[in-house]
Amino acid sequence: MFTGMRRLCYISHNYRDTSSAGGKAKSDMECILASLGAVNIGNRRTCYRNKVLHFAVNLCGMVRAVLSVRRGDIVVLQYPLKKYFTLVCRVARTKGAQTVVLIHDLGSFRRRKLTVEQEVRRLSHADCLIALNPSMREWLKEKGLTCPICVLGIWDYLSPSVYRSAREKGTPPSPYTVVYAGGLSPRKNSFLMEMPAHARHYRMELYGDAREVEPYIKSPNIKACGFVASDELIARVQGHFGLVWDGSSLDGCAGHWGEYLRYNNPHKTSLYIRCGLPVIVWGESALAPFVREKGVGLCIASLRELDTLLPSIGAEEYDTMKRNVEGLCAKVASGEFFRSALNEAIGLLGI
Repeated sequence: MFTGMRRLCYISHNYRDTSSAGGKAKSDMECILASLGAVNIGNRRTCYRNKVLHFAVNLCGMVRAVLSVRRGDIVVLQYPLKKYFTLVCRVARTKGAQTVVLIHDLGSFRRRKLTVEQEVRRLSHADCLIALNPSMREWLKEKGLTCPICVLGIWDYLSPSVYRSAREKGTPPSPYTVVYAGGLSPRKNSFLMEMPAHARHYRMELYGDAREVEPYIKSPNIKACGFVASDELIARVQGHFGLVWDGSSLDGCAGHWGEYLRYNNPHKTSLYIRCGLPVIVWGESALAPFVREKGVGLCIASLRELDTLLPSIGAEEYDTMKRNVEGLCAKVASGEFFRSALNEAIGLLGI
C-alpha cells in the first residue's frame, strides 16, 4: 500500500482491560493494522492495571509518537484519545502527515463530558473519519463536519476460538435460547428486571456479573451464567440468538444508553456473530439496516414480541439466518471490515 518514505502508522497504548469492549476493540484494530504492515510509532502494547502506570506509559507513548511522525505518514488514530487527540492531529498536519480517525465512541453521547460543539471541534482536526455506521456519519455531517467520512459497518472480532454448533440443521429448537452478554446492571440495562414476566416461551442466558440484577430475574426461563471470557464463550455457548438491547424499557431502547443505539455499534454484536448466533436488535437502532441487509437476525420494536415471534420461527428460516451468520463470521474474524474501511479512507485522502 505504501512505498518509499510513506508509512502507515498507529499508536499503541496501555490497556487496563482488554476483555472489556473498548479495550478489546482497540487492541484488535492494532493487530489488524500490524498485519497490514503499519508501524507502531508509540510504545509497545501493554496491560498494566495500575492507574498511575497506565497514565505514565500512555503519556510516554504519545510523546514518542509525536516525535516520530514523518512527512507523508498516514497516522491512524482510535477515538476517543482524550487530551492527546488534538495535539497528535496538529503535530501530524504541521509535519506534513495525515490522520485517519476510527471513532469508537462519541463522548457527547456516551459519557456526556463533552458538548456536541466541543466534540465536533475536536474531530474537525482529523483529515478523514471512519464512522461506525451510516447513522453516525449522517449525524456528524449534520453537526458540521466537512472532512471525508466513510463507514466501518460492524466491528471485527479477533479470537483463536471457533464456535461449535450442537444443533442439527432442519431441527427447530424448542424452545429457543436468547443469550445476553456484557455488563449487567440496573444503570445500563434495567429492562432485564421486567423480563421474567415476558420470557415464557423461550429461555434467556445472561453472561456477566449479574449480582445487581439477580434478585429481580427469578424465573425458570432465565439463567444467570456468570462471567465467561469471550474466547471461552465463543467456544462453548449453545444458544440460538444474541440480544443487543440497552436501556430501561422493553418497548424500544429508551433512556441515555438506549438512545445511543441509534448511532452506536455495540461490540457485543460482533461477539455474538463469532459465537455463530443470529442477533436480535432494536428496529430503530443504527445496526438494524445492516442486520436486515445481511439477513443475520431479527429487528423488533419491543422485547414483548419475542414470546410469540420466536416460537413461530421454523427450522428453514432459522437455518437461513444461521448460514448468513457463518458467512459474516468469517469476515469479522479476519478483520475484513476495518481493512475495507481503511482502504476507502486512504482513497478519500487522494493517495
